Amino acid sequence: MIWVTGDVEGKKYKEPFSKGIMSRSLNVADIGIERAHEIASDIEADLIKNNITEISSQNLADVVLNHLESVDSKIAVKYKNLRALRTSKKPLIILIGGASGVGTSSMAFELANRLRLKNLISTDMIREVMRKIVSKELSPVIHKSSFDAYESIRIPAIRVDSVIEGFISHVDVVNVGIEAIIERSVKEGISTIIEGVHVVPGFIRKDLIEDNNIIIFTLTVDDEEAHKQRFYSRCRQPWVKRSLERYMDNFDTIRKTQNFLVEQAKIHHTRVINNRDINETIDLMVEDILDKFVGAENVEQES
Repeated sequence: MIWVTGDVEGKKYKEPFSKGIMSRSLNVADIGIERAHEIASDIEADLIKNNITEISSQNLADVVLNHLESVDSKIAVKYKNLRALRTSKKPLIILIGGASGVGTSSMAFELANRLRLKNLISTDMIREVMRKIVSKELSPVIHKSSFDAYESIRIPAIRVDSVIEGFISHVDVVNVGIEAIIERSVKEGISTIIEGVHVVPGFIRKDLIEDNNIIIFTLTVDDEEAHKQRFYSRCRQPWVKRSLERYMDNFDTIRKTQNFLVEQAKIHHTRVINNRDINETIDLMVEDILDKFVGAENVEQES
């Protein structure tokens, strides 16, 4: 039996070495579960061969890194950076925005799995909570969808397109909840992913997102026909209660909100990703996160 020891808030712990846990840890570097299991088995064999029955979690991480460097230097670097991300004292807060149907929910779920993050919050859920708190008479906009909120505007649009004005009004209300979650996550040190159409660059207070541990993405589907097909795929699932006809009737307004989101992202210098392929999108997001978060961490440590 090989025991792995560690320290949590000054308290010592000891747990048995697990190839399964190590395989999942290695697979964060996206090397495939089979190869991850093979590497975990090789590391276990080396520990047994060297008569090691107890090892600290930090020393084990060094053993893993050394082994990966002998196998593939690129994987080793990725594993090292991802480990730095997970062991950082700062919480990682990722905001993923995009118009209806571009895949913010799917990408947030996949990214949470890749980075092993447990807290995933949808802005639609924030909106539902706020609907219970704010009556329809007080704020009719929040009781509509983001793409048809303009129908509840009491005063006709003067400065901008009515669809965009309705969308802005809708986002403004939900943004109160988004900011509250960010504040709570920072205060409690909880890594969180927040996704949904209400994540709009420029709407969240600057002081909340100026640190390197808070990263915003805006997803798009540039091809209109591909965007339509996303709704067909979503609505064919038996557990989905949303109406395909409603999305198709409002497709032009959904595309209009996407254009607005992209404009906002460009103005505020946040990353826009055309979500054509799930693996490509996740790889780009992980690369950006590591560049911004881990890169800044290394600079801080060197200084």
